[in-house]
Amino acid sequence: MTGIVKVVLLKKDLQNIPVNSVLVAPQTTPEFTPRLKNVSAIITDEGGVLCHAAIISRELHKPCIIGTKVATQVLKDGDLVEVDANVGVVKILKRS
Repeated sequence: MTGIVKVVLLKKDLQNIPVNSVLVAPQTTPEFTPRLKNVSAIITDEGGVLCHAAIISRELHKPCIIGTKVATQVLKDGDLVEVDANVGVVKILKRS
């Protein structure tokens, strides 16, 4: 799955998530849930198999990679990425 990165560090950024973007955040909380329906994939710095992002991504059938530790530092708004959640790999195809 490929898409354009949208990094969300603050709650106010939740209002500006483009449809079909790849959401990158330190973690997700229930406040993210309505917006997660419109993203193509979820990547977080923190979390495990029972974290919010993992549970919601399974419910919504969205690719999700959790616990990267560095996604919000490495990925930038506008980057084109390929997400392979089956093997836990994010490949940067083009920098913004």
